[in-house]
Amino acid sequence: MRFQLLGPLSITDGRDTAVLPPSKPTALLAALLVRPGAIVSTDRLLGAVWGETPPTTAKAALQSCVLRLRRLFAKYGIEEQAVVAVAGGYRVDADAETLDLLHFRRLVERAGEEDPETELVALRGALALWQGPLLANVPSELLHRDEVPRLAEERLRVLERVVDIALDHGRCREALVDLWDVTRVYPAHERFAEQLMTALYRLGRQTEALTEYRRIKEHLRDRLGVDPRADLQKLELAILRGEDLGPVDLGRSPAAASPPAAASTPVTRPVPPDAVPRPPAAPLPTVPGFTGRAAELAALARLLTGGAPDGGRAPVAVLSGAPGIGKTALALHAARLVAGHHPGGSVLVQLTHPDGTPRTAEDAAAEVRRALPDGDAAGPALLVLDDVVHPDQVRPLLTAHAGTTALVTSRTGLAALLATHGGTAHRLGTLAPEEARELLTAALGTERVAAEPAAARQLADVCGHHPLALRIAAARLLTRPRLRLADYADWLRHDAAGRLALADDPRTSVPERLDEALGRLAPALAEAHLRLAASPHDPLTADRAAAVLGVPAEAAELVLERLLDAGFLEEGLPGSFRPLPLLRAHARRAAAPPGRSPQAPLRPPPRPAALR
Repeated sequence: MRFQLLGPLSITDGRDTAVLPPSKPTALLAALLVRPGAIVSTDRLLGAVWGETPPTTAKAALQSCVLRLRRLFAKYGIEEQAVVAVAGGYRVDADAETLDLLHFRRLVERAGEEDPETELVALRGALALWQGPLLANVPSELLHRDEVPRLAEERLRVLERVVDIALDHGRCREALVDLWDVTRVYPAHERFAEQLMTALYRLGRQTEALTEYRRIKEHLRDRLGVDPRADLQKLELAILRGEDLGPVDLGRSPAAASPPAAASTPVTRPVPPDAVPRPPAAPLPTVPGFTGRAAELAALARLLTGGAPDGGRAPVAVLSGAPGIGKTALALHAARLVAGHHPGGSVLVQLTHPDGTPRTAEDAAAEVRRALPDGDAAGPALLVLDDVVHPDQVRPLLTAHAGTTALVTSRTGLAALLATHGGTAHRLGTLAPEEARELLTAALGTERVAAEPAAARQLADVCGHHPLALRIAAARLLTRPRLRLADYADWLRHDAAGRLALADDPRTSVPERLDEALGRLAPALAEAHLRLAASPHDPLTADRAAAVLGVPAEAAELVLERLLDAGFLEEGLPGSFRPLPLLRAHARRAAAPPGRSPQAPLRPPPRPAALR
């Protein structure tokens, strides 16, 4: 179990998360955790829980809060994290394994001992631990006044270092993603404004860089009555003169990367031929508003930056899970984070055609050869092999170039590939509740979600915390800015599996995606899924599945294993399985469509011709 302090205060076991309700015990726990291992005085705790003027009975009530916390710890099996009474106050002992704040600090400390590229990946992993507004569920004015700014400053220092490394290595586009958000949240932060101006200028966007200077200048004068500091004023003058401000963006050619000089002062900025390495063979798509998956990202970053051990095979990671669960998004995001470790380029290769039929290994290999014409000469490359149907599609790609690293996404676990080529397996489930809320916030904006926090949680629940469903719901809400989240969640609740679709793009549809996924299964297995998911049994066991399917328990167990491997079930305790909420809703919807009795035999949707 771990306490999550970097966001709403919660307790998690890595899979399930319990966000604590706003209460006095929650405020007490937060006051102890922000000073882990330290003695927090009784007066300080009284102020955190009851404010500056606690009632005369507050000391006795504080002891009651401590008892309630101890019961809470016992409920979640974390009695070892006891609230310890000491002379003058209380303390809670914690370490990096039990408190995300200390985990964050450990990652930051260790990152400083690495080379800049490895440090960048490690620091991004540390930043990924932050899961939304700090202590959003903690009702304590004192903590929000004194502690939240202090903790937020730790994050800003790390983000500043991340941007510095990116700019030092010419990765200006990557830096912009971070800087646009933070300069709007902290409009008076001059260092971030300086970094944003620098990044824009190096990308040839001189006008926008100067616009950013005017923005912060007006903000400082209007709000604080001061001028920008001298460094910012010098930067503005350098941009106006067209001076050389450091490494150009590595994703552009030297000529294109040079910003335009001021009209009255023509300036050329020669770039040495060896100053800019060969750009990636194929730029990977960005993933707007990527959220969550901190543990998986950290594990992938370690794997993809470690290189091939002792001349052995380069790393391979297989990301599997249900349709629309976010496998491709995670692979692309991880690949962009570690792009600097793969000078040979990063290439996305789709292993299925639009109709769902698999591509041949020869076809995919030809695409890789076109994308990486220099072969091994350019250095190690990173392949993102998306939507793999069978191990034979990718085995030739993994041995084509020495040192080639691969991120493989598939709805199945590809155990046979791991058996022959090694690597790591990462099975993705639905998002944690706070990650689902963060995704909605990133898509809809902080104000809209903050205006209806309970409705946002309800909407995430209706969507089953499923990434594809959440993005579709957010897209619908963006096109209807006056629609209340509560009204939309209530409408969606009546038929989430059928209504989560976008009218202008039939492919962006939960029912279409799930129908297509069923079409890839053998007909008997598809029908078995529909029957099992539509059944009232929760969880499913071999005996229960046998009763639903009318087959021996041994055969039912094999069916469950195959559905698990195909991403249609999640495994709980040994021998028990559950469909994802959306998959269950989809199956129940198919069980009784208009004009058919729920008892009528179910039939899977038509399958692509090549798979029949």
